Amino acid sequence: MPPDPAPAAVRRAVSSLDDRIEAVTGHDIDTLGAHRDRGVLDEPLAGLVDQHRELARAETGVTFYRVLLHRLSSGEFPVDGALFGRIDRTVDQLEQAADVRDGAAQRVIAALEPIEAAAGTAPVDRGDPLSTADRAALLAIAGGAKLYEHLLTNRMSVTTASGTRIAHAELQRLEGAGLVSRDTGHPVHAGQPVALTDAGRAALAAARRLTTPQAPTTAARPGAWPSAPAPRR
Repeated sequence: MPPDPAPAAVRRAVSSLDDRIEAVTGHDIDTLGAHRDRGVLDEPLAGLVDQHRELARAETGVTFYRVLLHRLSSGEFPVDGALFGRIDRTVDQLEQAADVRDGAAQRVIAALEPIEAAAGTAPVDRGDPLSTADRAALLAIAGGAKLYEHLLTNRMSVTTASGTRIAHAELQRLEGAGLVSRDTGHPVHAGQPVALTDAGRAALAAARRLTTPQAPTTAARPGAWPSAPAPRR
């Protein structure tokens, strides 16, 4: 049998934390990387980008061994002792790669949380009116939605019945505010149903009342006679 292929050259891998990083910085991952290479980021952001690059490499390793394991079990190779040995070895390598990935993710979170705190990306306050973006997200979720995890990239996002995609970070914010909930009885790779809570429905109803146009009323001048009714035809 041919020798185990070496891992491919490292490329930026999409991680499950990309949405949070892009939300707090206002830039996509590629732009942040370019700014890091030019030395224009401050120390916290530069450290975050460095940690994310480590996570990207770790994600690439997980993907490589997952694809290799799928290839070994696809029927391409004869079923013999050599194949069983390669499968066992690949499973061990995949487990090690997943451990490295999880450790890298924790380091990204440790670098990300202070930046989020400084940026004030706190959960939605239920006492405040819904923003236009939050109202649109709740309206989309109200029509039916599921949270999915991509099997290869592990990136999570919400897909609604209308086709709208909602970032995982946005879902976490709405969920933390008690406006939406997930049915965790379903696996994420198969889709976890997302629905409005009672608080979410109440907030959406209140937002609708606030945005419902009302007929303008003209105040009568003091001492003026009431306007006469329109003549019948």
